[in-house]
Amino acid sequence: MIFNTQYQGSSFVELLQKDFKQLLTNFNDLHIHEKDSSLSLTKGTTILSLCYADGVLIAGDRRAVEGNRISSRRIEKVYKTDQYSAMAVAGVAGLCIDTAKLFRTELEHYEKIEGEQLVIEGKANKLAHMIRQNFPAALQGLIVVPIFVGYDFQQQRGRIFKYDVVGGIYEEESYYATGSGGKDAKNTLKKLYRKPLDEEAALKLSIEALYDAAEEDAATAGPDIMHGIYPSIKTVTALGVRDVPQDRIESLYKAFLDSKLPDNE
Repeated sequence: MIFNTQYQGSSFVELLQKDFKQLLTNFNDLHIHEKDSSLSLTKGTTILSLCYADGVLIAGDRRAVEGNRISSRRIEKVYKTDQYSAMAVAGVAGLCIDTAKLFRTELEHYEKIEGEQLVIEGKANKLAHMIRQNFPAALQGLIVVPIFVGYDFQQQRGRIFKYDVVGGIYEEESYYATGSGGKDAKNTLKKLYRKPLDEEAALKLSIEALYDAAEEDAATAGPDIMHGIYPSIKTVTALGVRDVPQDRIESLYKAFLDSKLPDNE
């Protein structure tokens, strides 16, 4: 199939807006209210990130809810966006997933057109632009709240960027958590985070923070040992984005839960 397009820039999103508007949702025509009982929106919940010695870790629980019901126990909230960056999403699940996939395509398109990757600030700003364009949907309750992380080769460290619903972008130096259980997770991070952290310590801290969020927030999932469901965790270092294996997360979670049990003496 051959497309006749006049757009010559490197932004995939702007290409769609200019020549393929039918592929983008027109949120200006929506009239949705979050309290409307006739509409049930699936929402992703708690996500977090923290910096450690080798880079940055990003994680999220696996639960999605519709009101007071669990709609999914295995939803994915943490996504690789390119070789050296990743994002996690909280908010209306369908829109969150679409935003993550579109952002990944946006970065791939830029790299193919320009022949090089954006610097990390450029990637963060592109995501901010996408969130800002979602503002009409946010006014209708279709909110996307991401965390974006990446490895900065110039500064030789991991970096964390957070966003508000109007596309405002802010950098966090050490850690951040958001979503329905974000406050509880952040309290744990604030209490226990200490520099320097190695990867093992960072994993243990992220697991404890998500556990504490699940203890206080019904929309956040704790470990489901019976079904083998544990949080999604990725690390981003100079070696790239890596998934933390589920068996390693399971082992760390079981050790953490064992430490919570009273001594059987």
